[in-house]
Amino acid sequence: MNCRHCGSTLHLTFLDLGSAPPSNAYLTSDTLSLPEKWFPLRVMVCEQCWLVQTEDFSRADALFDDDYAYFSSFSDTWLEHARLYVRSMIARFCLGPHSKVVEVAANDGYLLQYMQEAGIPCLGIEPTLSTAKSARKKGLTIIEEFFGQQLAQTLAADGQSADLMVANNVLAHVPDINDFVAGFTLLLKPQGVATFEFPHLLRLVQENQFDTVYHEHYSYLSLLSVKAILASKGLCVFDVEKHPTHGGSLRVYVQRTEYGKQMCTHRVEELLAEEKSAGMKDAAFYAGLQGRAEQAKNDLLYFLLEAKRDGLAVAAYGAAAKGNTLLNFAGVRSDLLNYVVDRNPEKQGKYMPGSHIPIVDEAHLRRNQPDRVLILPWNLSEEISKQLEYIKEWGARFVTAIPQLEVY
Repeated sequence: MNCRHCGSTLHLTFLDLGSAPPSNAYLTSDTLSLPEKWFPLRVMVCEQCWLVQTEDFSRADALFDDDYAYFSSFSDTWLEHARLYVRSMIARFCLGPHSKVVEVAANDGYLLQYMQEAGIPCLGIEPTLSTAKSARKKGLTIIEEFFGQQLAQTLAADGQSADLMVANNVLAHVPDINDFVAGFTLLLKPQGVATFEFPHLLRLVQENQFDTVYHEHYSYLSLLSVKAILASKGLCVFDVEKHPTHGGSLRVYVQRTEYGKQMCTHRVEELLAEEKSAGMKDAAFYAGLQGRAEQAKNDLLYFLLEAKRDGLAVAAYGAAAKGNTLLNFAGVRSDLLNYVVDRNPEKQGKYMPGSHIPIVDEAHLRRNQPDRVLILPWNLSEEISKQLEYIKEWGARFVTAIPQLEVY
C-alpha cells in the first residue's frame, strides 16, 4: 500500500485489530441472519509525511450509505460545543448577513442550525441520506454529495464561495484526502477561512484511545501531517486550538496561502514543537500502542467473565462506533454483555455489527436494573454518568474500559 498523501510505500504498522465489520453498519432483525462483511483493521504509518492511515479494504460510499446511523445532535455536549463555535466564529471573523458559511459533513444540522438562527446564510454538504433528511427538517439547505474538487468547482461557479468553511470530524473520514483538501482551496473566497477539527493523534497514542480506530477513519492526524497536506494544496495554518471533544481534538484554522491576511499565532509553532518533542517524527513513537490495546482488551474480558461468574448483570450505554471497535476486538457477545442502550431512535431495535448485541432504549435500563453499566463512548462519560445517575438507586456502578478498566 502507498501513502494516501505523498505516495510513499508503507512499511511501518501502527496497530492491528484483526478484522471487523464497518462500525456503523448496524443490523436489523431481517439482516441479523445474513452474512456480514468483515474487513481487516490494520493501520500503517508513512515514514515520509507521517500520515497514519487505515489500509484500503472498503469503499467510502459503502461505509457512508443511506442508513448511516451517526447523528451528532444526540450529544448535549457536542451541541454546546457547536453553539460556542458559531458564537466564536461570528465574533472573530465578523460574520453577518453578507457572509456565506459552508459546512462539509453537516450531518443532521447540529451546527448550521445556530448559524441559521444568527441570520447568516449557510449551506451544508452531507452525503448520507439519513442525516441530510434530519438537517432539512431544521430548514437547512443541504447538498447530498461527497465533497471534493469537482463539487467545489461547481459550487464556486454557482456563486457559493465561502467566507467560512467548517469541517468537523470529517478530515479523518475521507479516502482521497488530497482531493478533499483541494476542494477547500477552490471554494474559499480569497480572504476566506476554514476550520478543521479532528481527534489528535498524540492524545490517541498517549491515552490508549485505540477504539477510535475503525474503517470509517481512513486517517489519524497530527498537526505535522495536516500542515503538510494543507500546504501541498495552497492552504496554510494560521492558528490551532486544543479542545477536549472526542477525547482530545485539534481545531486548525486555515487560509489560502496566496491571499490570506490572517496573522499566524504562536500556538502553531508551539504545538509543532510539542509533537516533535513527543517523537512523532520517529518510528519508535508508534510502536507501543499494540501492547496497551491488547491489555485493555484482556482486562475488559476478565471483568465481564468475573461479573458473569459472580451473577452480575452487565449492560452497556452508547452504541457508538468506538464501542463496536472495542467489542469486536475483544470478541464480546451478548452472553457477556446483555444489551446496549442508546438515545438514538435510528439505532434502537437494531443490533451491534459483529457482536450482534441488541440495542434498546433507556426505558429498558430502568426496567432491568443491571448491576454494571459499561459506558462505551468514554469521551462522554461525564455527560452520560450524570444523565444516568439514577442507576445508583439500585446499587449499580459505571464502568469504562479506555484508557484502562475503571469501575466507579
